[in-house]
Amino acid sequence: MPIAAASLVSPPVFAAADIRAVERRWAERHAGRSLMTAAGEAAAELAARFALDTGAPVLVLAGPGHNGGDALVAARRLTRLGHRVVVVSRADPARLPPDAAAARAAWQACGGAVLADLPGGQDYSLVVDGLYGVGLTRTVAGIDARWIEAVNALPCPRLALDVPSGLDADTGCVHGYAVRADHTLTFIGLKPGLFTADGTDFAGRVWLATLDVDPDLLPDVAGSVLTRLEARHRLPPRKHNSHKGDFGRVGVVGGAPGLVGAGLLAGRAALEHGAGSVTLGALDDRLVVDYDEPRLMLAPPERLVAQPLDALALGPGLGQSKRAEALLDAALAAPCPLVLDADALNLLAAAPARLSQLGARGAPTLMTPHPGEAARLLGTTPSAIQADRVGAARRLVALAGAHVALKGAGTVIAHPDGRYAVNTSGGPWLAQAGTGDRLTGMVLARVGQGQPAADALEAAVWLHGCGA
Repeated sequence: MPIAAASLVSPPVFAAADIRAVERRWAERHAGRSLMTAAGEAAAELAARFALDTGAPVLVLAGPGHNGGDALVAARRLTRLGHRVVVVSRADPARLPPDAAAARAAWQACGGAVLADLPGGQDYSLVVDGLYGVGLTRTVAGIDARWIEAVNALPCPRLALDVPSGLDADTGCVHGYAVRADHTLTFIGLKPGLFTADGTDFAGRVWLATLDVDPDLLPDVAGSVLTRLEARHRLPPRKHNSHKGDFGRVGVVGGAPGLVGAGLLAGRAALEHGAGSVTLGALDDRLVVDYDEPRLMLAPPERLVAQPLDALALGPGLGQSKRAEALLDAALAAPCPLVLDADALNLLAAAPARLSQLGARGAPTLMTPHPGEAARLLGTTPSAIQADRVGAARRLVALAGAHVALKGAGTVIAHPDGRYAVNTSGGPWLAQAGTGDRLTGMVLARVGQGQPAADALEAAVWLHGCGA
């Protein structure tokens, strides 16, 4: 029975290569038992749930691989459930994989037709997209692109099987054209591309059918989907008999002339999220009080970075002056957890020797780059970062030895121990100046209260998204 991915707690994600390996191991252990029947029946169950009650047929697009076979099994099952079904496929029957060929033969044996092109002027109650699965790496063009554009324009729901056709299962990037699904039913395990980059716009609501694959056939994977907070993400309850010193003395360094608002936003967010006391070391010395949040203390930044703190953040509105560089060097030597964002990251990128200092720090370092900042740190382009967001976050961890949250659609949070998570909260309202500064303050507040760096970063990213 398909399960909504959002109802699972930190479910693992599998790369396309992982899934193919599982399928091979299944076939070796269960000779003669195809996963295709289970996948097609799960697809039919979900399709019957989402088809509009209009009397119009279900349109099934069947491609040339196993994904097309899944769709053909679903078509036959939907017919048995009383739905009219139109199957469209350009696949050469002689070149189909054996189980997909058997599914096509079974569909035709029960009287089903296979059309070579989309019929014109027809309404549908649902589209089942089985054109391409997780193995697609080429650009979609020609007739397939025309079909995808046509089904995207239909006024009915679209259910994609495994991944929306045209979407890369690993990266979430669109290969030219992709089906814009309302629902995606993915098989065996979740795929990272459904939750980051373009996947957030094209996958719709994601469902999982494990197909009852033997658990021991599943590989150990480093990635998961952050669907909700776990117990480890939550700060412990506060005792009544406590004081502000129990909840972290933290500092924010930034707020150069013309950029003061960034430092204020970070400092205010740290207070809102429970830091016991927050001091802003603003480079603009004209700032003497925050009238909107008078609890926020101020100090010269050079003095602040030299003080004993439970956590320090550097970057919001920092600028890239010589003074900012000196403050970065002082912060790198601080013995407390360090949160780096914005111009702190740009200064690191301009002086790569500083990056090597991060891994040698005695306390955790946490970085929250957007794709442009990540590109500068890795010596590449923002488009290259977006082309493989999971890979980029993990490369940055390897380079810096830090915990990294690569911001964007489906923020990728990667850790030095090799684990990573793709966040599912948030939305386009976070694409606004200042939201990253708030995230810096939220991360700072949590590590300042003693939460482990990995848990603090994941929790802050999740809660930040929920606030969108």
